[in-house]
Amino acid sequence: MRTLRTAIFCALLALGVSVDAASQRPIAIDPAREAFEHHRSGQQIAVNGTVTRILPDDRDRSRHQRFIIRADGGTTLLVAHNIDLAARLTGLKAGDRLTLVGEYEWNAQGGLLHWTHHDPAQRHRPGYIEWKGQRYQ
Repeated sequence: MRTLRTAIFCALLALGVSVDAASQRPIAIDPAREAFEHHRSGQQIAVNGTVTRILPDDRDRSRHQRFIIRADGGTTLLVAHNIDLAARLTGLKAGDRLTLVGEYEWNAQGGLLHWTHHDPAQRHRPGYIEWKGQRYQ
């Protein structure tokens, strides 16, 4: 049993998961903070957060609803939700709570979260936003 626990401990470390050395159990981490601190881009993350600011839509090429969230771990993220592929979050306002799954792109301000919807070409893992009991994807 001890050998199995040690193997799992080593495997989690190899995957970049923070592990408590004494108990050999994973430590809850903030995936947005982890991606930001390690300048990781192109990885899918899931975060819970609060909307801090609503921005104008990006209308270049495909249209994106844009807003800023503060993830529960403290990281600030710009969210770019493609409203040509998924429904707009009508009525979204500062203070609203969200669960988001999307592709993280690093930047010095905290990062960008996009691909919060399905990909018709199936090149990206599907993401989504959950808000007020509804899933937008």
